[in-house]
Amino acid sequence: MKLKDKVAVVTGGARDLGRAISVKLASEGANVVLNYFDNKEDADITLELITNAGGKAVAVQGDMTKAADVKKLFDESKKAFGPTVDILVNVVGGLVGRKAITEQDEAWYDFLMDVNMRSVFLCTKEAVPAMANGGSIINFSSQAARDGGGPGASMYATAKAAVMCHTRAMAKELGPLGIRVNALAPGMIATSFHDRFTNPAARENLEKTVPLRRQGAATDIADLVCYLASDESAYITGTNIDINGGAWFS
Repeated sequence: MKLKDKVAVVTGGARDLGRAISVKLASEGANVVLNYFDNKEDADITLELITNAGGKAVAVQGDMTKAADVKKLFDESKKAFGPTVDILVNVVGGLVGRKAITEQDEAWYDFLMDVNMRSVFLCTKEAVPAMANGGSIINFSSQAARDGGGPGASMYATAKAAVMCHTRAMAKELGPLGIRVNALAPGMIATSFHDRFTNPAARENLEKTVPLRRQGAATDIADLVCYLASDESAYITGTNIDINGGAWFS
C-alpha cells in the first residue's frame, strides 16, 4: 500500500488509461477523485471496480478546459477527502481527428491546444495550493511530441510538445515546494484512442517492428504512473519518460 491515505485527482479517469490508473492508485491505498467529461456510465464502472477492490473513490463530471469546472473538481475532492491533494494525474487530452495543415483553422488550433495543454495548465494551477506538504504531478505527453506525429497529427504533436516543456518548467518552479512534476510519452497503447485513430495495418506493423513485439497495455502505463506518484521516485522530477516498447529512443 505505497499510496495509503494519499489523495489522487485523475482527470479523464473514467476509461481506458484513466481507468487503469484510477484503479491502480486505489489498489495501492489512494483515495481517488476521478474526473469524467460526459460518460457517466464509464465513471460508474470505474467506481465499481475500485469499490469492489476495497478502494475509495468519487467521480466528478467536468470539462477540464474550463476553469470553473476545474475548480469544482478540486472543491469536490476537498469535500470527499479533505483539503490536501497529494497526486495529480493529467490524463485529459486527445488527437480528436487527423487534418492536414491546409485543412486546419483557428478553431481547430484552439481546440487541440485547449484539450491537451490548457487542461494541464488549469489543473496544475488549481492543485498546487492543495499540495502544501509536497506532492507529485504526472502529465501525459506523447511519442508524437518526440517525432512530430503521424499524418494529420501536427497540432496534436505540437500541443503534446508544449506539455513536455510545461513539465520541465513546473519541475523547476515547484521543486522548492517539494512538488515533483513528470510526464509520460506513450507510444502505441492498445486503447480506444488507437481503435479510433490508427488503422489496424499500422498497429500490426508496429507489433512486427517494435523491439518488444507488442502494443502497450493500459496497465503498463498505470504501473509507471503509480511509481511516479509514490515515494519510490522521490528524486525524479522534470522527466518526460518514453514508454513505447522500444519504438522510439530519446
